[in-house]
Amino acid sequence: MSCTVEERRQVRRAARAIRETVATECVDVLAPSASQYNAWTLDAVLRDVEGVPPEVLRELALAELTL
Repeated sequence: MSCTVEERRQVRRAARAIRETVATECVDVLAPSASQYNAWTLDAVLRDVEGVPPEVLRELALAELTL
């Protein structure tokens, strides 16, 4: 993803949805300048899970993000 307003909104919506869907320690949205990937990045630490829950995968897919 490149740095555009819509892409930022997509990542922020996904972060909000993940916070509301599963127990999280923290969920951060990193700007391209702060991300090692040079793109809008969602960084989430989930609580009490083994692996990635389907709810998280769904939100990533809806936002057209990759894991």
